[in-house]
Amino acid sequence: MKQLFNGENRHNRNSVALTHGSNRKIAGVSILLICLAFGSCQKEATTDQAQQLQPTGMPKSQEANTLNFYAGLDDLTMWQLQQARAATAKYRNIDNAIKDGYADIAVDVQHMGHHYMNTSLVDSVFDIRQPEILVYNKDQNGNQQLVAVEYAVPLSYPQPAGFAGTNDVWNGTSGFPLWLLHAWVWAYNPDGVFNWTNSTVDLH
Repeated sequence: MKQLFNGENRHNRNSVALTHGSNRKIAGVSILLICLAFGSCQKEATTDQAQQLQPTGMPKSQEANTLNFYAGLDDLTMWQLQQARAATAKYRNIDNAIKDGYADIAVDVQHMGHHYMNTSLVDSVFDIRQPEILVYNKDQNGNQQLVAVEYAVPLSYPQPAGFAGTNDVWNGTSGFPLWLLHAWVWAYNPDGVFNWTNSTVDLH
């Protein structure tokens, strides 16, 4: 089975000093600028908090980070889902997916979408960053939109460990000789990020 990856690190801080004396005007202007900057930061922080407090629901656009709309997932699972999303961002342009070996396998399913598979990735290894299948659905203009990633491991191998936690559910009875797992990282699924189907996806 695969090895999952290691994490990343963060932040830093600075301080400012003002001087007195004949430069009071300059100091006054500096203080004014600092106050304006502080007010701007407060506004940004308030906006960020408001976004984080949005209730779980359907994102208004594909530009929204769909993962922000899921509840009840632990931090490690969320981090792993973010890895899947980041690794497949370039495949929102389907031409990039085709260039990298994903091909239409003519599996078009209502409440799922159109499936593109990279057969060279199908083996015993479950790699969050390399889903074997990408799931698309056409928008009103006929353009393919990435809605989910799907992992596939042959049934001849044990059921994969998958994501952290117990929320992911592998399907070994789909009719294909594969363990299969969807992760709806590009289109919000009201039934859960790992649910097999997505009621909001109407096949086009």
